[in-house]
Amino acid sequence: MKILNTLTIALAISILTPVIAPIAIAAPKKINGIAAIANGRVVTINEVAFMLGPIRSRLAMKHPRMGATFNAELAKSKRKILDELINRQLIIHEFNAIGAQIPEHAIKADIKRQIDRSYEGNEAKFREQLKDSNLSYTRYFQLTKDKLIGQAMRAQHFNDPTPATQEELVAEYNKHKRDMRDRSKDQIDFEKIYIPTTNDDDLLATPETQKELAENLATKIKNGANFAEIAKEYSEDAFADQGGKQKHCKRTDLRPDVSFALFTEPVGSVIGPIQLDAGGYQIIRVTRKIDGPSPALAKVSPQMEQAVQNAKSSVRFNRYLDRLRSKALIKYK
Repeated sequence: MKILNTLTIALAISILTPVIAPIAIAAPKKINGIAAIANGRVVTINEVAFMLGPIRSRLAMKHPRMGATFNAELAKSKRKILDELINRQLIIHEFNAIGAQIPEHAIKADIKRQIDRSYEGNEAKFREQLKDSNLSYTRYFQLTKDKLIGQAMRAQHFNDPTPATQEELVAEYNKHKRDMRDRSKDQIDFEKIYIPTTNDDDLLATPETQKELAENLATKIKNGANFAEIAKEYSEDAFADQGGKQKHCKRTDLRPDVSFALFTEPVGSVIGPIQLDAGGYQIIRVTRKIDGPSPALAKVSPQMEQAVQNAKSSVRFNRYLDRLRSKALIKYK
């Protein structure tokens, strides 16, 4: 049996791995079923739901009413994830045919990296996420292994043999260094308006009318209204008198789903209104992001070398996937 070398497996811990973040708004739970079959290998509904979770959370914050735009963007993302999982299954078939293996320590290292990066190192939160998605740790371990197989096959067979130049390494590093930063050191400045679900000054107020108020305020802000003035007039929290401004807030002090949304959206984006608890609705605008430190290029040069080679080999790799799919028996459920 073959063991892929360390450089190949290094891709498993590179910045090219998509981030799996905590789900703030989970999909309705359902009994697991089959999403697709590729050459007899099954992709389950729960696997797709687990990977779709962070996207669902982000879209729900952008589209609180979850209307047609939300559904269209979610459906597009779901199909993209499903095709990615199908591609993995086709590659795994090729991987098994050559008798290769992924070391168990590489799989555990990648899972730890995901927990550190997406759950602030809190394994309990990660386990809770798995439970909410109706996935066992054993199955997630296998999913991670499948992902690393895909990365390893690409590295093994489609790397450009030409070594990356120093200029290419620097360019790739500058492109990805923010993703490689120490996220636990991130800080953020933002403005927030809090509209409670009840209003003691208006006996006719209901959670729905309060939500409508929050939506109207968010629309005004998006159309150019002064955030601070609206916060002083309408917000009901300790920061209202300061125009809702909060500075140097540590990423680790925020709920994981909130930090994911705030650090994902561009500076200046208006998020919400979102309801994080039964108490009320929040409208948030990020005004500045202060990133944690990034590693020096010297420490990540192997990953950058791999990334440069991946970029050069993308066309050939995509043709390879097209050939696999053209010969495969794929059935969407």
